[in-house]
Amino acid sequence: MNPTPDDRTDVLDALNAEQRAAATHGLAEPLHAPPLLVIAGAGSGKTLTLAAHVAQRVLAGTDPSRILLVTFSRRAAAAMERRVDRLLHEALRLPGSTAPPRLAWCGTFHSVAARLLRLHAAQVALPRDFTVLDRSDSEELMGLARQQLGLHTSAMRFPLAATCLAMHSRVLNSHEPLRDLIEREYPWCDGRIDELKALFTAYATEKQTQHLLDFDDLLLYWQAMMAEPELAPLLRARFDHVLVDEYQDTNPLQQAIVLGLCPAGKGLVVVGDDAQAIYSFRGADARGILNFPSLFTPPAQRMTLAQNYRSTPQILAAANAVMALANEGFPKRLYSARAASARPRLVHVLDEAAEAAWVADEVLRQREEGLALKKQAVLFRTGTHSAALELELSRRRIPFVKYGGLRFLEAAHIKDLISLLRWAQNPRGRLAGLRVARLVPGIGPAVARRVTEAMAEGADPLRVLQTFAPPPRAAEEWAALVLIYEALCAADAPWPGAIDTAVRWYLPHLRRLHDDARVREADLRQLCALAAGYRSRERFLAELTLDPPQATSDEAGDPLRDEDYLILSTMHSAKGQEWNAVSVLKVVDGCMPSDLATGSGAEIEEERRLLYVAMTRARDQLNLMVPQRFHVAQQRHQGDRHLYGSLTRFITPEVAQCFDVVTTSGAAGGAELPDGVNMPVVLDMAVRLMQRWR
Repeated sequence: MNPTPDDRTDVLDALNAEQRAAATHGLAEPLHAPPLLVIAGAGSGKTLTLAAHVAQRVLAGTDPSRILLVTFSRRAAAAMERRVDRLLHEALRLPGSTAPPRLAWCGTFHSVAARLLRLHAAQVALPRDFTVLDRSDSEELMGLARQQLGLHTSAMRFPLAATCLAMHSRVLNSHEPLRDLIEREYPWCDGRIDELKALFTAYATEKQTQHLLDFDDLLLYWQAMMAEPELAPLLRARFDHVLVDEYQDTNPLQQAIVLGLCPAGKGLVVVGDDAQAIYSFRGADARGILNFPSLFTPPAQRMTLAQNYRSTPQILAAANAVMALANEGFPKRLYSARAASARPRLVHVLDEAAEAAWVADEVLRQREEGLALKKQAVLFRTGTHSAALELELSRRRIPFVKYGGLRFLEAAHIKDLISLLRWAQNPRGRLAGLRVARLVPGIGPAVARRVTEAMAEGADPLRVLQTFAPPPRAAEEWAALVLIYEALCAADAPWPGAIDTAVRWYLPHLRRLHDDARVREADLRQLCALAAGYRSRERFLAELTLDPPQATSDEAGDPLRDEDYLILSTMHSAKGQEWNAVSVLKVVDGCMPSDLATGSGAEIEEERRLLYVAMTRARDQLNLMVPQRFHVAQQRHQGDRHLYGSLTRFITPEVAQCFDVVTTSGAAGGAELPDGVNMPVVLDMAVRLMQRWR
């Protein structure tokens, strides 16, 4: 029996008025409610609000399996599921051992697309055993196609595989013609359009032959299904409500998918913040969220969450002042109920070395006052901007972790094991097969290519592998691989036990290939633990490829032995995070905005938003570092050639009124040293020089 309203705890009790309005949108008239756009300012509790909206729908009688919730990372999806579970558990006053209703469709755009394609594979002429390529595998396949067409031997410079893949992805996700993209972003490739089109055609052919899909294909297939009159109604009928988080980060392809799911806007709620649209380099388009209300008739309703639960009023005043000068955007002024505190600081220092020393001093001072290193962060526009600081931290033995390094699936040992599982899942996948075959001592590229091509073309790939004759020196190890492969391909292969089988085969190769095998084994154990959370190998491989863990032991060698460490992060990687104290490096023109991102007004405005994102990561203390000179690279040892920097254009004199100014010794405007006019003579240099030649 369902609990009566009197038996329930009100989900809305913890919400403010703005959040409550968003959470209850459409409850009174579910069949006629307009689509909703929630502009959620930084730190305004959007996750709680979105979870409360889902919980309200479930409590009102909606089947949770008919709610689609799309996020941009697996971590965000998991956090949303946990929050909804907790709200429903409390609202329904369920016993501790009783699980609340679960969301069946909560994940990233790519993971949801992969699930839908598995369900509808036959209807789009797609083999069900397709493999999803990660970015590095996609780049490798693009490189192979580039070689096969002879483009690597062109007399004129031809873009490398990584650049070609970036062009390919940008065109597909942004709906921008290739010619326009090249003219704007890659003018040095002008005249190579026909060759690029031939390359992209060859790349697509290879993927189809090997039953492979890359990240972009997942979205392309989904969008194509939403445009197909016979398929679109089937997909729409699955969901009564569609909710999209971080809508400002969607690209035109994703926006087309959302509109295809809810062409009239019924049951559609999107949440985002145009002031945090910072991913245009991934194809995301801020115009998507700005134009969203006008896509529907009547226009979508817009609500704003402006109460910030993170930062002090003084930090918010500075952040608001930065964004008040933006050329466009929804009006929003963040406010906080927290008590007044110290104002953020503009810290003027002489150069990069002085900047590093000041930040290190400040970090240690805060630590001595009781603020753990993990609660402090140093942010920067690009990874190279922290080089001097990293040296200073190492010299002072201050441990740190830098975000933006090697991704989990890019580590060699992880790719080896995942390739074995992918090859068993899709025997026609040559990339995975080539990698695994070459792990066997005595198997070179030519032999590996011969066996994988035969498997791809044969009617029974497993039989081809079983009957393949390897070189004599590789016979024993090859036989072991065949046995493992047979076990993994068996219809009754247990899961997640199959990954333990794969690890047992791989460990001797790991120890043979890597001196730091002990450290890397920890990653394999982590992989096995992750596998236990998935119902099947197919689901595990898809989810891991689409949203892999960020870090591996391969980044830093020996595991950290410190109980605490400082966070270093690029501004892009810091989005969604928060720390008690934040210092932002090199807040000067040329670094912020980057001199590579000032080619258009749109690029400059995105740089403004990026600074805003960095500033709103701080809870209590914010320092913007302003070095006044930068030493020129590639000069002689101890050379002193340098350039001068100026405070970023985003901190105008009016905005600077929101900051306290700190000027260190040696920086312009600081306490000047005595000029020596009235000081006693210590050294008569003229006399000494004359004596030198006597």
